[in-house]
Amino acid sequence: MSVPPGSIIVSDWHRCPDSREFFSKILHKKRRRKFGLLEAPMMPPQMNVDLVRYKVFLSGKTGVGKSALAARLAGLDLPKMHYETTGIETTVVFWPVRLKESGRVLFFRFELWDCGESAMRRFDHMLLSCKEKVDAILFLFSFTDRGSFDDLTNQISRITEPSDRVVKLVVGTKFDLFMHTDVTESDVTHFQEVWGLPVFRVGGDNNAVLAFIPLVVFGVLGEARIDVYVQNVSYEKEEVIL
Repeated sequence: MSVPPGSIIVSDWHRCPDSREFFSKILHKKRRRKFGLLEAPMMPPQMNVDLVRYKVFLSGKTGVGKSALAARLAGLDLPKMHYETTGIETTVVFWPVRLKESGRVLFFRFELWDCGESAMRRFDHMLLSCKEKVDAILFLFSFTDRGSFDDLTNQISRITEPSDRVVKLVVGTKFDLFMHTDVTESDVTHFQEVWGLPVFRVGGDNNAVLAFIPLVVFGVLGEARIDVYVQNVSYEKEEVIL
């Protein structure tokens, strides 16, 4: 079933006053809390909130900003200098959303998996671990690196199969460095037409990244399989056109 964007969750609910009580659970001194793999927001017993878990794999060439994007989505400080991820790094992101139809609040738990390109080429099990039970894959390229954009087709073909039931999104980083761009809007448009995948643009502005999070939430909610019971109704997989 095709579902128009924004028909399942309230995409701008994080700006509404009634969301503050829930967002306060992922904040500490007005900054995002850092959560470990075994940690979760502390919720009072009277707040009946379902937790929905998703595994998201970040794929891309070295230097496109996979670790930086994971840090921004988690509200963490960015690395002061670039280094290639030596193995697999995981970042946990919690984000509350409100369902439009029922008004029920859900807490999404995104487990972001980032693996260094060199490590993945040396050890075959790295890619297998990242793909195991994955719900979504974000394919990254940099607007300042033409090679990373041209490599997208290779990444998609190498990592996914046509029969895979995972959400596939493309993220272009360093969009704000337009004076140094090697990828044009016509290139992006042509890619979208050929592959049928949405392309999100992320720059250095934190507000742009915060606006990007609900879009990712919505994409994963709509396309990945979930069994969340809301008002005794089981929500199954629904296809979303972004």
